[in-house]
Amino acid sequence: MKLRLLARLVAPLGLLACSSAAGSKPTKPYVPTSFPDGVPAGNPNGKCAVPDDAQPEDTSAPDHVVGDGTPASCTSDAVVAAVALGGTITFDCGADPITIVLTKTAKIFNDKGPKIVIDGGGKVALSGGGAVRILYMNTCDQNQVWTTSHCQDQDSPQLTVQNLTFVDGNSKSETMFDGGGAIYVRGGRFKVVNSRFFGNVCADTGPDVGGAALRVLSQSGGLPVYVVNSTFGGTDSKGQSVGNVCSNGGALSAIGVSYTVLNSVMSNNKAIGMGANPAAAGTPGGGSGGAIYNDGNTYTLTICGSSIVNNDANEGGGAIFYVSNDRSGTLAIQDSVLQGNTSGRFETQGYPGIFVQAKAVQVSGSMLTP
Repeated sequence: MKLRLLARLVAPLGLLACSSAAGSKPTKPYVPTSFPDGVPAGNPNGKCAVPDDAQPEDTSAPDHVVGDGTPASCTSDAVVAAVALGGTITFDCGADPITIVLTKTAKIFNDKGPKIVIDGGGKVALSGGGAVRILYMNTCDQNQVWTTSHCQDQDSPQLTVQNLTFVDGNSKSETMFDGGGAIYVRGGRFKVVNSRFFGNVCADTGPDVGGAALRVLSQSGGLPVYVVNSTFGGTDSKGQSVGNVCSNGGALSAIGVSYTVLNSVMSNNKAIGMGANPAAAGTPGGGSGGAIYNDGNTYTLTICGSSIVNNDANEGGGAIFYVSNDRSGTLAIQDSVLQGNTSGRFETQGYPGIFVQAKAVQVSGSMLTP
């Protein structure tokens, strides 16, 4: 899928201005990011302030540059090699937008931090070619260097992807680390800023697999994954869906990990599994959380200034599936729009498009409609 085809996405609905994400310190206002094809990253109407640690990283002095100024120099091998080296990575692929099709997954080595930043400058799309996952980080994978004895809770690497488009990632062949068609992360810290995700897929069925775009586990200190000014799915210039599709969590998935989603758009994403979670007898399981699938105990899902529209789940939570098993977690929705999200079999009364079991559900300044 070329960038030039992404000329029209489902337009985000108008939102009220909002002050800040729950539990975060407001700092700078939202500034839309322009991409050459005219499709913005994020919700232009979202006005939630972005805390300091969710801001874009400075890439003015990169450690590694993919390309020598020509499109031909920006290859799959060049991307994979740069990501393996870590540090701050930018691109020099010429004046025009480019889609780089990866023939194998770019994998981060855990001893190449502490910060790893990949910045596409608003002109680069990384594609899995419909065959491979695009980006992988796992602090508990000894093949990527095991740097501590407590790999499930260490403060690095700290991975940021920004000003990038991720298209056609596919993790269906990954049997050990399920989910994360575009990006799989376990451990350290992770944030996504000013980025877009189209047409990524992961396993079609299963109760504990999810996140066609993002699958995240074991973040350091229970700190949140920030998703800022980013777009997941929509439709292309021909009106065809470019949503992300998986058994659960068409856009985002996590177990026991908090997400803070600011000024973002999720539309036309699908959870296509059957049998829910846990799987009903005689079914393969899955089908929950058309856009977002979260499970665990004490964790939060905070959504502010965002538009979540026209997503679909075969089972429950056309927009959001949020389960805190011990009822210690919190779902907070502020100054956002959730509309037209279809739950095939179940959702929580009074919360259209949402299935939620939590200690608290906080909704303010938002529109939730079928």
